Amino acid sequence: MKMYLSVLLAGVCSFLSLGSASFAQQEQKGLADSEKARVFITDSQSWSIAGASGGGGGAYGGSMAGGARPQTAEIIKTFGERCPQVMINNIQTKTDYIVLLDHEGGKGALRHKNKVAVFARVSGDSVVSKSTLSLGGSVQDACEAILKDWTDHGAAIRAAAAAAAAEQSKPASAPQPVAAVAATPAAVSTCKLALVSVPDGADIEIDGSFVGNTPSDVQVTEGDHTVTVKKAGFKDWERKLKVSGGSSVHLNAELEKAATP
Repeated sequence: MKMYLSVLLAGVCSFLSLGSASFAQQEQKGLADSEKARVFITDSQSWSIAGASGGGGGAYGGSMAGGARPQTAEIIKTFGERCPQVMINNIQTKTDYIVLLDHEGGKGALRHKNKVAVFARVSGDSVVSKSTLSLGGSVQDACEAILKDWTDHGAAIRAAAAAAAAEQSKPASAPQPVAAVAATPAAVSTCKLALVSVPDGADIEIDGSFVGNTPSDVQVTEGDHTVTVKKAGFKDWERKLKVSGGSSVHLNAELEKAATP
């Protein structure tokens, strides 16, 4: 009897938990389009690999071919299906979040290495940076991170974006009221890092967060940063540097092959 009550109680708790989660999801879906977080998805170049082999009469041969192909449309489609609580927008300056997602296609499930990074557009701050084995998993991680950040900071993000837009629309000769100066957030001073590697196509991490692949130009905030370049089969390349706002730094990572076990 006690075991039956325990199972029944567990089932009721599970039902209440699912009901609460479902209600929260429906509440998010019920938002007007103007209240949803706007998301821009960057262009993605995935790698497709195909191969064939065979033999006969004591001879054996094989071939493999591959190359980069655009996957942005597939990512947008998956994002729309799995994260209807946000609004996908194709004008980067009108969005709240920027999603960088590299999706590998044409491989076996265990050979995929999908990487996703989400940034708040106005501040440039990283919201999430992860790797998964599936496109759906990457989209789900990005979606959950955006919804949580939007719930916590959505009002402040829209206010900062509106203040920045208003500041840009003012005539150059018009004096700025003192009250407006106090309300406008300080501009974030950034530096451009131009990163290349030998060989190229390596992962770039800034302070532990994935931001793209070499060669790339990356904007970082003023101050101290750790830049790491990684590629399978090679030793990690790392540099610590201090950058000042408005400057431009060029880094060339010559990767050394890792010792074979």
